[in-house]
Amino acid sequence: MDEEKIKQVIDKIRPQLQADGGDIEFISVDDDGTVKVRLLGHCAGCMHAQQTLTFGVERTLKQFIPEIKAVVNVPY
Repeated sequence: MDEEKIKQVIDKIRPQLQADGGDIEFISVDDDGTVKVRLLGHCAGCMHAQQTLTFGVERTLKQFIPEIKAVVNVPY
């Protein structure tokens, strides 16, 4: 899977997260299509982090890269 394309899509999402005091960092992508990211800033401890991940990040990544199966947060 093309990591650069994933990073480009994440860069499209990033301003929305930064507007709320958060951010996102690409970690890796597995062969099965699971993308690992790290939510940062306010997003890291937000009670809505899972919703942001599923309905924001994952949905957008799948829209641009249909091969993606899931997006998971990898906390520190």
